[in-house]
Amino acid sequence: MVRLFGTDGVRGLANRELTAELALDLSVAAAHVLGEAGVFAGHRPVAVVGRDPRASGEFLEAAVVAGLASAGVDVLRAGILPTPAIAHLTGALGADVGVVISASHNPMPDNGIKFFAKGGHKLDDTVEDAIEARLREPWDRPTGAAVGRVRDYPEGFETYVAHVVASAPHRLDGLRVVVDCAHGAAYRTTPEALRRLGADVIAVCAEPDGLNINDGCGSTHLDGLRRLVIENQADAGIAHDGDADRCLAVAATGDDVDGDQIMAVLALAMADEGLLRHSTVVTTVMSNEGFRLAMKSAGLTVVDTAVGDRYVLEAMKDGGFSLGGEQSGHVVLSDHATTGDGLLTAVHLLARVAVSGRSLHELAGAVQRLPQVLVNVAGVDKSRVASAPEVQDAVAAAEAELGDTGRVLLRSSGTEPVVRVMVEAATHQQAQAVADRLAGVVKAELALPATTRPA
Repeated sequence: MVRLFGTDGVRGLANRELTAELALDLSVAAAHVLGEAGVFAGHRPVAVVGRDPRASGEFLEAAVVAGLASAGVDVLRAGILPTPAIAHLTGALGADVGVVISASHNPMPDNGIKFFAKGGHKLDDTVEDAIEARLREPWDRPTGAAVGRVRDYPEGFETYVAHVVASAPHRLDGLRVVVDCAHGAAYRTTPEALRRLGADVIAVCAEPDGLNINDGCGSTHLDGLRRLVIENQADAGIAHDGDADRCLAVAATGDDVDGDQIMAVLALAMADEGLLRHSTVVTTVMSNEGFRLAMKSAGLTVVDTAVGDRYVLEAMKDGGFSLGGEQSGHVVLSDHATTGDGLLTAVHLLARVAVSGRSLHELAGAVQRLPQVLVNVAGVDKSRVASAPEVQDAVAAAEAELGDTGRVLLRSSGTEPVVRVMVEAATHQQAQAVADRLAGVVKAELALPATTRPA
């Protein structure tokens, strides 16, 4: 049986795979699993619900709110806010449940539902399994005054922005910043926070209409941001994904600054200030080897996890670490947030630029990246990637070819129906050649019948 929850909640094509009925049922089950703590503590459970601007979020939000309220949970409807804002509000308000309706960087037709437990923490596998197990179970429905009440909570915007601004280690006066909001959930929050800190902000892709989220913009499409940074002679560009839990950057030179480089800048800054607990950074196996070498050179330790910010968070919690993240731009600053936060990351990255007097290009140069190629292979049975003998033989041959000069990683995506083939090598040409060869083997050996391929 395929598990309903992926690495970041439940996702699928809205109104086909992720339906209003499923959203309602999931919310009832989550209310039973997560809300019971409130009942046992002697108060009515409370949930904070937010979403990104995609059109399907409107009916899915209605279904989620209906499910929660029907199960006796009072609902604060925060509207369009970033995922990390809902996590923060869940903790700040002492709510029992947080819910975000978003598919993050996925295209507009997709959507997703992710839950936060009390304190604003992501759920571990056992809790998600418990929610899934209780889907559509018989239950005693509350009536009369016992049903949940629903009210809008516009105050969430100010609460979240003020929290991030208060965390800034330095003001941003004198910095010109272009912000690509991906027509997503950060279209108001990031420009407002950076302006309050003194930055000259040029906000683009900040006019969501429900259909244009992630459409040729945001953290997965940096071309436009590169051009605008150079045209406007900006000190930096910041790019978010649709729910703004990611931050990627562009230097004044037009060069990309990825999650590895951002983590390196923050790690070195925090180490200087004595804020990097245990002199350790947590990252995933996808991080470039150049990042690990940079951290080793600075006398810092790197802890690797599986791909997914939930696994980074688990390792950070277990080890008591203060910084972790992913190459994709999910960065967790645990002194200020319980999850990846694109705005928080941007504020602390830009503060380092401002206080150091050094350019973002110079600071990011601490990481000398090995050439890395990532190929996504669609239309294949991703559940067999670790067990197919032909695929494993091809991986072994590639690893023998690369020797100590590179590495290979094949993994099933937890958020999309693809297998990701990552290769690092001494040259880009070699990395591309090896990645293309492996992708060809994956495509040939794991191909799904045409009738079962995702639309």
